[in-house]
Amino acid sequence: MTLRRFLPALFISSAAVLSAQTMHPSGNMFRPLATPARLVSELSELTVVVCLAVFIVVGGLLTYAVIRFAHREGDNLSEPPQVYGSNQVEIAWTVIPILIVFVLSMSTARITAAVQNQKIPKDALYVTVIGHQWWWEFQYPDLKINTANELHIPVSTMAQPKLTSLTLKSADVSHGFWVPQLAGKTDVIPNRTNSMWMDPQETGTYLGNCSEYCGTQHAKMELRVIVDTPEEFQKWVKEQQAEAASTQPDANREAFLASPCIVCHTINGVTSMGTVGPDLTHLMSRQTLVAAEVPMTAASLRDWIKDPQHMKPGNKMPAVPLNDTQLDQIVSYLTSLR
Repeated sequence: MTLRRFLPALFISSAAVLSAQTMHPSGNMFRPLATPARLVSELSELTVVVCLAVFIVVGGLLTYAVIRFAHREGDNLSEPPQVYGSNQVEIAWTVIPILIVFVLSMSTARITAAVQNQKIPKDALYVTVIGHQWWWEFQYPDLKINTANELHIPVSTMAQPKLTSLTLKSADVSHGFWVPQLAGKTDVIPNRTNSMWMDPQETGTYLGNCSEYCGTQHAKMELRVIVDTPEEFQKWVKEQQAEAASTQPDANREAFLASPCIVCHTINGVTSMGTVGPDLTHLMSRQTLVAAEVPMTAASLRDWIKDPQHMKPGNKMPAVPLNDTQLDQIVSYLTSLR
């Protein structure tokens, strides 16, 4: 990948997360709401303070020298006496940078160890995160739940501490899992399993994105972490564990089962067991579509099925040859899956 291609993609990805985090009610990325994010924020603040102090000192001395020794009319233009060495100055500009580097290095090592060496309690919520081009799969192995792009986890409070442990895997290329308010960036790499954890301390919806350039639609590989109260989370779990319930006529379900959709997607309770695309069992319980790009509505779902390349060029979902009647039947069936 050339630098010319990488920099715009990196800028777009970072700008997308920053703008989304700023506009969303729970979106101040500079207000960490979980322990890993708070530790990273504290280290960042220390680094900024140290760098700002260095800038002020160096800039101040430079400004003083420019003003104090600026040429004035009548000044002697001959070269002033030269100083060829000063032990005090050389010791100062050697020792001070070493101390600065030592402080920042030790602070980084302490916070890195605190995050990586965290003991995962037995009652933690375990989730397997699988990065795909260009969407996120979330598997809850203990709860037998499989969903996409929206990660539901319980809030962690002083009265009821609850830690969520994430196991990160990739189905294709390198990705990066990043939810700024909850945790730092962690690589999602093929043939390697990484891990991270979070303990969100306020309920709400937190926005994230892929932080590692992964192809054409990298900037549109977004995700949402929805932090629920314990009661709301248990309700969500119960709903997700149920088989797909539809009140649609059998003709609409049969239209879906007769379509190529079943090759890639799973719907529990019917003969649709594909694993290439997201699980659709409780599709309409999600807030968004196309990796958190558009709101989940019947209209956006119809547009997505009709022409996925128009909404997200280069994605892996093929255009399905359907007439308007078939398309309407499939959309009606899918919008009944809650």
